[in-house]
Parts: sequence; C-alpha cells; structure tokens
Amino acid sequence: MRASQLGECCTVLVEDQALDEFLEVAVGEYQRITSETPLPCFALLVGSADRATLTVERVAFGRNARTTDPAARREFTESIVPLFGPAYENETRGWWIDSHDLLRASREAEADGLEILGSVHMHPDWHRIGPPEERRFILSERPTPMDQHVFGNTGWPVNLICYLERRGDVMYHALAAWAPPPPESPHLPCAELPLRIRTRAMAGV
Repeated sequence: MRASQLGECCTVLVEDQALDEFLEVAVGEYQRITSETPLPCFALLVGSADRATLTVERVAFGRNARTTDPAARREFTESIVPLFGPAYENETRGWWIDSHDLLRASREAEADGLEILGSVHMHPDWHRIGPPEERRFILSERPTPMDQHVFGNTGWPVNLICYLERRGDVMYHALAAWAPPPPESPHLPCAELPLRIRTRAMAGV
C-alpha cells in the first residue's frame, strides 16, 4: 500500500514484540557508537493495512548497502551530500537496505499475507555523544531534513523514528510515526501519525 491510498487520519498499531526486537538491536548498535562513527540501525516494518489502520506485526532487518551498492554511492555523492552537508560523507552515517534483503523480506511478507509498510530507524542522542561541532544539532523522534527526503523518495506509508537516550546506565526511548510528504509537495513537513503500542497487560471485564 502506498501513502496516497491511506485515509487522512490513519492510526499506526505496533505489536510490542516487534518494537522489543528492534530496540534490542538498536541498543546494541548504540553501544558501539563513537563520536566518529554514528552507526545507524534500520529495519523494515511488516504488517497489514487498510484505509484507517496500519498494523505493524514484525520487523525485518537487512544489510546496509550504503558503501557497496553503486546506486547508493551515487545517491549519497550526487544528491545527499550536496543537499545535507559533508557530514554525510561519513560512510557510517546513513542507511541503504540491500536490494536482495528487501526482496527477500517482501516475498516472506507476501507469503504470510502481509506487506512492507515502511521503515523504522534509530536516532541516538548525538548532541550528547557526537563530536563537539555537531552537538548543536538536537536529535529526537522527529524527522531530520534527510529523513524527510528519504521518506518522500520511498513513498512508504509509515516510517517510525526511535530516539534513544542514555542517562547514566539506563536507556530511554521515544517513538513517533510519520507519513511522507505528499508527492506533489515534497518540501512540506512529514505528517505525524497517531501511534499506539500494544500493551501486554489485559484489561479486566
């Protein structure tokens, strides 16, 4: 399903197990980040959709082809770096999912009667742990200009941003869901979508 096929007030429902799986990998990647290596964490969202609801049932990880796919290298060199600055020359910044992994995830989803709904990626508290010259740029669960560019190009109906922040020995996260800007107005901000995470506790009757 493309973003243009959705209703105006589409709600995103996320299975708690899918979020937990992503968080486990994201926290592991976060712990490997240094001030020179802003390692990304990215996954596909797999689930079902109708005009009112997007239901994320699981996530699918893939390899990062940022440095190996010729199309990715061209995109970063010719478009992303000129648009968003030399910070994106750093080959540990940014994600480009391997086309073979994308195809595999799509086929596996289809076999289960599901589809690729979009993506989820991590924003670390880079303004705390990044190099001094980049600490003025505050990251959160909101899209960056680069995110908006990518969301618009993929056209997936939903993209989750998971912000991770370390306080002492404790990790905290925030999550938000975003629709891409409309194709006819790519410079408009991404629209935030209502987001609900499945709760394990059962309500009494």
